[in-house]
Amino acid sequence: MEQSGERALLGVAGRRGVLLQQHQLRPRRRRRQNGSDAYIFLVKWFERFPQYKYRDFYIAGESYAGHYVPQLSQLVYKNNIGVEKPDINFKGFMVGNGVTDDRIDTIGMFEYWWHHGLISDETLDSGLKVCLDNSTLTKPSPECQKVMDKVAEEQGNIDVYSIYTPPCDKGTPYAHRRRRTLMLPPYDPCTSFYSTNYLNIPEVQRAMHANVSGNKGPWIMCNLAIYDNWTTDTIISMLPIYKELIAAGLKVWVFSGDTDTAVPLSSTRRSLAALGLPVKTSWYPWYIVPTEVAGWSMEYEGLTFVTVRGAGHEVPLHRPEQALVLFQHFLQGEPMPAEAKNGSVILLPSEKAASY
Repeated sequence: MEQSGERALLGVAGRRGVLLQQHQLRPRRRRRQNGSDAYIFLVKWFERFPQYKYRDFYIAGESYAGHYVPQLSQLVYKNNIGVEKPDINFKGFMVGNGVTDDRIDTIGMFEYWWHHGLISDETLDSGLKVCLDNSTLTKPSPECQKVMDKVAEEQGNIDVYSIYTPPCDKGTPYAHRRRRTLMLPPYDPCTSFYSTNYLNIPEVQRAMHANVSGNKGPWIMCNLAIYDNWTTDTIISMLPIYKELIAAGLKVWVFSGDTDTAVPLSSTRRSLAALGLPVKTSWYPWYIVPTEVAGWSMEYEGLTFVTVRGAGHEVPLHRPEQALVLFQHFLQGEPMPAEAKNGSVILLPSEKAASY
């Protein structure tokens, strides 16, 4: 929990069994249960900290939060229906480089890889032929897995979360070796090694009340035991939830770092186009300083889309200044600035808001 002025930021794991939590994994974790776990936490949290009740409340996240955020948003919205003054005063949500629709995401990924010179013509054609039907990004068919192996071979040693960033020279600390795009951990070129080692120190785990069951073996990023139980949720499109919550009048923003290959800009643009929303404001560059474009934006009826130039999979990690301006404008409900103000970061007035 962090506070700045009258704003408060609450960070919560997207699902049980991640971070350093210890849970007995069930064979399947269904979408509704993932959302209900987080919702129960929020209800209990507001009971524990009643001073945050009734504040404007937003939900935001990146990567696979492209599922968690809309799902939780839908649950909060539905539970607020008919409540005159809900404890969770839900106003809207924001998703960055988020998984949205498996088939559309796959098309966008192959397009991005090809347009950026990362794969051959043959691999593009093969991927679009065998990876769209009867296959998913997290559970590829044998034919699609062969294509994905070829993708990894052709791309070589790059940082898939930021293609213009030199990759870490220490290898990979993660549980997997073969490329499965959506199971890759959040972007981090080298510090993953340091954090992984740190989190496996027994004294650290005791201080964090982690591994209280005394499980043997090290804690591993992107644990395959969790990944292999990730079954039905990945194939569910989030587009119907977007349509429902947009129609409800909630504030909905989507953003993309444009150097990410895991959930690239092209996948997000295709998903937004599939919503069929009327365009309110056409594509335009936005600025923080007059001499350089910070990204691009467009407004649909009910949804704002923003790109961040030069950012990878996790925008705040790569471009913190642009991310701050983006977050401020989201909270304020203002379009991204078509002109820079005084050549510096645009600081907006504080408002009472809590964000998850």
